[in-house]
Amino acid sequence: MALDILVPYWGDPDLMRETVDSVLAQDRDDWLLTVVDDAYPDPQIFEWLSGLDDARVTVVRHPANVGITANYRECLARASQEHVMFLGCDDVLLPNYVGVVLDAFSAVPDAVMVQPRVRVVDETGRPSAGLADTVKQRLLRPRGSERTVLSGEPLATSLLHGNWLYWPSIAFSRKAVHEIGFRVEMPIIQDFALELDLVAGGGRLVVDPAVCFLYRRHMGSASSTTLVDGSRFADERTYYAMAAAQMEALGWTKAALAAHARLTSRAHALSLLPGVLARRRWDAARPLLHHAVSRH
Repeated sequence: MALDILVPYWGDPDLMRETVDSVLAQDRDDWLLTVVDDAYPDPQIFEWLSGLDDARVTVVRHPANVGITANYRECLARASQEHVMFLGCDDVLLPNYVGVVLDAFSAVPDAVMVQPRVRVVDETGRPSAGLADTVKQRLLRPRGSERTVLSGEPLATSLLHGNWLYWPSIAFSRKAVHEIGFRVEMPIIQDFALELDLVAGGGRLVVDPAVCFLYRRHMGSASSTTLVDGSRFADERTYYAMAAAQMEALGWTKAALAAHARLTSRAHALSLLPGVLARRRWDAARPLLHHAVSRH
């Protein structure tokens, strides 16, 4: 059993080299790396990977940019193993990552997701302790020093109160992801949508206490830049309304209430207001305030 490590590439070449090096440095060899270059303007990563003498590494390059959702789909279509992960092109695997997630799947064969413990770093690789990650890791993420299996309405309710998962660090059942697919209509929040769809479909999540992933948090990411202009929060409101209806259809009343309340999403918008106001970004302040106080 090997792990398909899929990288939908579009980003800083230096950080991407660090990402690939972290895959090559795994202390287990049962992995395959597939990089799909979405026509990034600088072709150096495609050229570098094409020259690697490693049968486990595959790289392809789109002739023209197809966008994030289509590139995720292309990555998934190229997977051949039972389990996959969608590695960010600026994140870093610690040497034990492959072993941790494959051992977790061996222990819980019917799991659809494995979430290991992550360490958050900034652009330079130094530890980062922003408010959002402090809340996720200290308040929202289930505590415990043992491997934990979660599922059903309790898991959905927990995630809808505040999504404490770290998308690029999660390993998935390829079959489960293929059956559900990615939502075309909301590319910025498609990760959370897929996670919750897997839970709604009866999937089980393994939370592993082993730290094996460095998650890079920086203001250059798509999710960060869309926070200030308000577009991510508009997508979130749309999605939480859809999620509430989905939970109600399942009879998961507590999860539906959590989706309607979207408490941490509102709090996140409020936490950004002081910085936006300090920079006199009145255009950005209005959508943040609307998201924090609106009913829908």
